[in-house]
Amino acid sequence: MMFLTPYTRKNATINHYNPFQAMEEMERAFFGGNQIAEFKTDIRDAGDAYILEADLPGFKKEDINIELNDGSLTIRAERRNEVEEKGEGGYLRQERSYGAFSRTFGTEGVDVNAMQAKFTDGVLTLHMPKLIPAASNTRRIEIE
Repeated sequence: MMFLTPYTRKNATINHYNPFQAMEEMERAFFGGNQIAEFKTDIRDAGDAYILEADLPGFKKEDINIELNDGSLTIRAERRNEVEEKGEGGYLRQERSYGAFSRTFGTEGVDVNAMQAKFTDGVLTLHMPKLIPAASNTRRIEIE
């Protein structure tokens, strides 16, 4: 069985003060909560493969990087702020997020050598064939 469970940064079992989390919450409250910290994904079982769909609107194919490393799959997308202010025509308000966004998933049970990726209309689709278990080399030994 495969577990495409995203790694999380928060640990709900430890109840202690985290100053970094408190600073992030304060920043979200001050600047507004519509900043995207990560992108959303859907993962479905298609029988012989898993299909992962990640929403990456506004990104270009060249801005997306997919890496496999030691049993994990990392999808990273980076949007650069290329604002050029000309004269007095600068932004009055800018809500679109810029920076690097990433998600990491475990690849247990996935044939990583046969994975395929496609990016269409702001949606990254990964076709991840399931790993076929090797046939058992079990044999019975007769007792004389």
